[in-house]
Amino acid sequence: MGIVWTHFAIGFSALLPLVNPLGSALVFLGLVGIQPAVVYKSLARQIAINMALFLAVIELVGSYLLSFFGISMPIVQLAGGVVVAAIGWGVLNQSDVESSSKNADAQAGAKEMTRENFESKAFYPLTFPVTAGPGCLVVMLTLSAHTMESLNLTETVLARVGLMLAVVLLSALVYVCYAYAPQITRAISPSTVHGILRVIAFILLCIGVQIAWNGLEALIKPLIQQHG
Repeated sequence: MGIVWTHFAIGFSALLPLVNPLGSALVFLGLVGIQPAVVYKSLARQIAINMALFLAVIELVGSYLLSFFGISMPIVQLAGGVVVAAIGWGVLNQSDVESSSKNADAQAGAKEMTRENFESKAFYPLTFPVTAGPGCLVVMLTLSAHTMESLNLTETVLARVGLMLAVVLLSALVYVCYAYAPQITRAISPSTVHGILRVIAFILLCIGVQIAWNGLEALIKPLIQQHG
């Protein structure tokens, strides 16, 4: 069971800053706007299920997809890290005026949409990329490849179970934060929300740089050894 909890801890700690249920709930609320409570709960349930299935599929077939397309993990890390860092940098440098303007535009557009329109967008863009974006994709591909390193089938299965438990817990957190997004935002002052978003953006920037650096290091190291 040690393998299960080890990979659960790794998966949860790696995905939590990227999924960021609380921060994503603020974005979700801005996109959906003022709606009846039943709409929030219905969308939250669909998004949570979509996210769990999406990440589970990536975990199970991710490494095989990379092999099929001939894409190496360092390339995925480098490209994905740059994307994550760019997202973090963009949010970090977004002015208050831009942020409030975008939120107002999103809410204005959302009021004109019906519940069916929202449900049709439950996967894209509300699940991907708003909730589980490119960063989650890269992390799950990386963790999936990591579980394949063991030659012991039992250890591989236990590692995958640990990752799935992390995904299930994160999906549950997403459901709670999205279903009760209006109540959560009312309990948090705008300045606190602003501060949280900035901290999250900085963490995303750091995570993106780290992922990209790991990929770049893996690509450069063989060249250095070759010419060393």
